[in-house]
Amino acid sequence: MQYILGISCFYHDSAACLLADGVIVAAAQQERFSRLKHDPAFPADAIRYCLAEAGISVSDLSAVVFYDKPLLKFERLLETYLANVPRGFRSFLAAMPIWLKEKLYLKMVLRRELRTLAKLDRKAKLPRLLFSQHHQAHAASAFYPSPFQQAAVICLDGVGEWATSTIWHGKDNTLTPLFELQFPHSLGLLYSAFTYYCGFKVNSGEYKLMGLAPYGEPRFVDTIYRELIDVKADGSFALNMAYFGYPVGSRMTSRKFEQLFGAPPLQPDATPGQLYLDLASSVQQVTEEIVLKIARHAHKLTGESKLCLAGGVALNCVANGRLLREGPFTDIWVQPAAGDAGGALGAAMLVWHQYYQQPRTSDEHHDQMQGGYLGPAYSEAEICQLLDSQQIPYQQLTDDMLYHSTAGLLAAGQVVGWFQGRMEFGPRALGNRSILGDARSSAMQSILNLKIKQRESFRPFAPAVLAERASDFFDLNCASPYMLLVAKLNRELWISQPDEATGLARLAQQRSSLPAITHIDYSARVQTVSKQGNPEFYHLLQTFNELTATPLLINTSFNVRGEPPVCSPEDALQGFLATDMDYLVLGNCLLSKTEQQPAQLAAARLRSFIAD
Repeated sequence: MQYILGISCFYHDSAACLLADGVIVAAAQQERFSRLKHDPAFPADAIRYCLAEAGISVSDLSAVVFYDKPLLKFERLLETYLANVPRGFRSFLAAMPIWLKEKLYLKMVLRRELRTLAKLDRKAKLPRLLFSQHHQAHAASAFYPSPFQQAAVICLDGVGEWATSTIWHGKDNTLTPLFELQFPHSLGLLYSAFTYYCGFKVNSGEYKLMGLAPYGEPRFVDTIYRELIDVKADGSFALNMAYFGYPVGSRMTSRKFEQLFGAPPLQPDATPGQLYLDLASSVQQVTEEIVLKIARHAHKLTGESKLCLAGGVALNCVANGRLLREGPFTDIWVQPAAGDAGGALGAAMLVWHQYYQQPRTSDEHHDQMQGGYLGPAYSEAEICQLLDSQQIPYQQLTDDMLYHSTAGLLAAGQVVGWFQGRMEFGPRALGNRSILGDARSSAMQSILNLKIKQRESFRPFAPAVLAERASDFFDLNCASPYMLLVAKLNRELWISQPDEATGLARLAQQRSSLPAITHIDYSARVQTVSKQGNPEFYHLLQTFNELTATPLLINTSFNVRGEPPVCSPEDALQGFLATDMDYLVLGNCLLSKTEQQPAQLAAARLRSFIAD
């Protein structure tokens, strides 16, 4: 048995993935264990989990592979600073000590961390240490686990070493590079610049910008094309760097960018006015159009009918939905951990298929991601022991009682935390670490946003729907198991609204018979749930449908603002006690908020406040 450990870390969303003879055994992000959102640190806890899942130690590994080539990245850093002298001198002084101390000598750092993890002395032999290129890892994460034997592959992100946008041809166990755009010309960084300008945090707030976009009008599209970016017919582009500060500065945008749009960057947590709504709408449209052009070029280069996507831009599910509707490909598969966390998985698979030259088999009906459920699971005994040790009141129910009780609570308008099986890998809750609600409720969106998730009121929620019933509600003719495609609701569900309201005031208007999952443009980010993919969640949706004639629920990640999704029963219990969630289901244990002790609730809320 050959075990390969993939690692991504030291930028953001560090993660680990373990393969056994090419099969994914486990994968998880470090943030889920450390409870630090987007934790960039060496993923020691994630590695421990992966090794424990396989019942092995570091010495049993055949190879460890890192998702980046630090020397290439260092070359890009130096060349960028030299090209911008004397600008960026302060940034250079801040960055160089870190690079010279740690990142440039990454082999030594990784070996030291692995020895510490395994409690090995300096003479003990470590597994072979390998490195992939950043976009190569993204491409591998997109193609190798996909259900396609051959496909075009597109990777779009901020930047790896030099590459920002790449096209590959995947065939059997090979990945051939065909097209590359390099830093500083980056679609991901263009989108991040607008993310920053509209008051959100780079590398985590991009999905907020995507959610904000439908509230505005794309009146700056021509300005963006005229001043900020020159796009060619094949999707290649060049940014006008006079408007951006990210190559050597601490700001994403320059003063000239502010002069162009007539305002300073929005302060974090400030309510966006019409200008920022329109900018969000405009850059979203530009991004979609560029993605479509790159996809058409990839189709022309490869002649393939199937497409695989990875990189942070591949998490833009609005662009993915448009690509599915208007693009040249008949089938699209998006890596569910499309960002840097997925680089750990891609690097490991790259070593298996290219370094070890192992053949690849694919099933056109199923990918190799196991539904994305690749994280830790907890036994009923572990859950009961936790609850009993903290004197938490709960009911332990049979399977049938659990599904009927939970569906009944949801139908009555209660908010339920749902904790089952293995944790998801990637940014989306897929029914195992989820907060659930009734999509028919006109109040549920504001209840979840303000009282539970403690986040911006404009943020839309996603529906999870029985796979065989998805087309009854959405203009979607394919599976979407990873919640990475946006589709319109079917028109018969729409409730038309007058045009008097503008901006965020449009949030108050009910737009369909499923108001809690309908965005203001009548769209939704859909998760299709199959019996094979997640039998427990499927059973719950089925039971809810029997009670309400509605085979879907709101499904949002089990976390509150500023925290990563929960990993353990302890995390879920803390989140339940610290918020206004009504019920919590941990395995077969049902907890009611009204039965909890006031002192425990107060202590949990205080811990949550201190952590925030």
